[in-house]
Amino acid sequence: MSGSALAGTILGSKHDFTGLNERAEVTAMPGLAFADYGNPCVYCHLPPEKEGADSSELGGIPGWNRFIPAVDSAYDLYDSRNLDNKVKTPSPISLLCLSCHDGTLAVDMTVFKPDTWNSSEDASLHLRLNGGNSLMNCGKCHNGIAAHSIEIKHIGTDLQNDHPISMEYAGLNSKDPDFRPVDHDYGFDNGVKIYDNKVECASCHNVHNPDVNLLLRTGAERLCETCHIK
Repeated sequence: MSGSALAGTILGSKHDFTGLNERAEVTAMPGLAFADYGNPCVYCHLPPEKEGADSSELGGIPGWNRFIPAVDSAYDLYDSRNLDNKVKTPSPISLLCLSCHDGTLAVDMTVFKPDTWNSSEDASLHLRLNGGNSLMNCGKCHNGIAAHSIEIKHIGTDLQNDHPISMEYAGLNSKDPDFRPVDHDYGFDNGVKIYDNKVECASCHNVHNPDVNLLLRTGAERLCETCHIK
């Protein structure tokens, strides 16, 4: 399949863990870093054969195929005197992102495995994201010749220097003059989204479109102006 045919999809992107090492031309050390389930969707979404299952009964994030991070209530979230909506725990859709990027759970730690997966053949190390530049981190996946930095991808559990998430969008009903009103129930015409009236990780980042830098839903030069008037 050509690259243009895959444009705007998760297929072949860094979030597509099927055949990731081969695409990156990386030689993995013995014992793969993660389990290749043969389906790029199941690392977040319920497998088709588990449609309708309640992952939360097994400790999963409601509606998703990832476990709730062990630090669910221990994130240090952004706060300020000017922030009206104080949030203690991220919403499920942002927990989904954090369950990989906070570095507390392995990237292949899913609630349900596809029926086609043979667990007896699992030899994975089930590694968590770690931005540390050391042989103990990098050498488990890479052969010392080809590698890449994941520091920006490992955000940890201290989110005080990140944009606030899971709070109600201040521009709803024009309650705050410093924020623009949304264009429709789902957010803005340029692609920036609101989830259940809240700002989440996925409001600005679109994991399903790897064709843009940092998975942004709109150009970086206009992203902030989508919501903020000043």
